[in-house]
Amino acid sequence: MVPDSVFADFFRGCIDGDGTVLVYIDSHHASRHPNYVYELLYVSLVSASLRFLDWIKASVTRLVRVFGDILWRGPSDRPLWTLRYAKAESIRLLGWMYYSPDVPALASKRDRAVRFLAPLGHGSKRSAGRPRWLYTDPTKDT
Repeated sequence: MVPDSVFADFFRGCIDGDGTVLVYIDSHHASRHPNYVYELLYVSLVSASLRFLDWIKASVTRLVRVFGDILWRGPSDRPLWTLRYAKAESIRLLGWMYYSPDVPALASKRDRAVRFLAPLGHGSKRSAGRPRWLYTDPTKDT
């Protein structure tokens, strides 16, 4: 059992080891409408143990109030399970697990997450589809 007081650190270690902080641009529908381009964010954790991911998911739901999905992949005799958080839930999760700039973390994953830790704003122009979020990129001068 991992105490609630250090669960964010434990979870961050799991993500650093067997997880992903994935950021990519989805422009699948841009051919129909040029403004239909989104930056997507997913935080995920992979395990061969469904029981482990069920426990992680229940703990994170209780502590952070985000609800991920567990997906099954792989052959039926050796399944791999993925606990995945998307969009706004990922942003809340990143803020929780990177609660301070000096917590130990894998630099490559923190670097992908850092701009999502800044307060969000909205695009000034309504795009096609959902509202656009604006993220601060601390590596670039504005």
